[in-house]
Amino acid sequence: MRNKLIWILSLGHMVTDINQGALPALLPFFIAACDLSYTAAATIVLAANLASSIIQPLFGYAADRFSKPWLLWAGLLLAGIGLGMTGLFENYPLILGLAIVSGIGIAAYHPEAAKQVNAHSGSRKNTAMSIFGVGGTIGFAIGPFLVTSAMIFWGLKGTLILIVPVSIMALYMISQVSKLERVEGKSDCQDSGATGQVGTENWPAFTQLTLVVIGRSIVFYGLNTFISLYWIDHLHQSKIMGSTALTIFAVSGVLGNLMGGTLADRFGSKKILLFGFAGLAVLLPLFCMVDHAMLSLCLVFPIGIILYASYSPSIVLGQSYLPNRVGLSSGVTLGVAISIGGAATPIIGKIADAYGVWAGIMSLACLPPILFALAMGLPEPQPGDDTINRVTSADSGSVLNSDGQ
Repeated sequence: MRNKLIWILSLGHMVTDINQGALPALLPFFIAACDLSYTAAATIVLAANLASSIIQPLFGYAADRFSKPWLLWAGLLLAGIGLGMTGLFENYPLILGLAIVSGIGIAAYHPEAAKQVNAHSGSRKNTAMSIFGVGGTIGFAIGPFLVTSAMIFWGLKGTLILIVPVSIMALYMISQVSKLERVEGKSDCQDSGATGQVGTENWPAFTQLTLVVIGRSIVFYGLNTFISLYWIDHLHQSKIMGSTALTIFAVSGVLGNLMGGTLADRFGSKKILLFGFAGLAVLLPLFCMVDHAMLSLCLVFPIGIILYASYSPSIVLGQSYLPNRVGLSSGVTLGVAISIGGAATPIIGKIADAYGVWAGIMSLACLPPILFALAMGLPEPQPGDDTINRVTSADSGSVLNSDGQ
């Protein structure tokens, strides 16, 4: 049953992040229909992302204090209905407001879902979190294709297609709420004891990890934004080749996510972070030194795998540093830290404008050694730091067996 819940939460993550992936694809249609400027259109994305990232820790705090699984289905509905209704109106403030509602829904889902994954993952927390992360990665990829296809067929009102998956998933999630409440309530009771505290909080370590996550996010958003342009402007390839490189980078993310979680459960979260940043410290400069398109394409795949491999270990490590505030930890590492990293992308753009896109990518290559040094200073989780929501094996066993099933 618990194994099933991990996959349900991952599927919910996918459906939620379809809306995050779809929003940028809506902008050309909004610009044409509402005569928006590029700045106004970009503000829609910025407002939705800010709403999601800033509010996410608040929902994480609420998840820690009250632990309400209903936030899962409520978040799903807000995320899809908010964005799905944008196509019914040509009023810019209303579109902006609905995008913010969608962002709030996304913010509501992530911390509670990440806490639930932690609660039901037994000793395989990194593997379970990687499965959860893959759901989001797939959702981002599906979103643009789904909404663009719908709007080509039905016009601006095609945004209503976004309401369908969240409605189906929310109804199914409602049917699972009793299981989520029953298992989490049992594990909380077993682990917290009379004190209600399950471990020592290490805020300095969590702050240091947050800086690491921000740095990793800068590298991710920088590559995701400029890889295609690098192929076109620096390697003088076609737009199709640029798109192919970006697709390979995205596909590598799915594999890297799963590999990172499995290896972190075997060798430890910190070791996978160190391995990832050490690998990037070698591969990114090598990528910049290679001027052959096919060789560069061959390097994109391992770069993507190594970069994405650090996703679940960083979240689980943060949860272990704040074992009494797993929801808050998840809200920061999944929301605020990643968004701050994304906000640094214009700085990379300024470097690319001034010195060329090669210099922009090369500036990203300077970060992994710094991140490696920061990660080196992270303490290893102490035994028992992950005890929050851990259920004893006598009760029901681990969520995943040795094969990850």
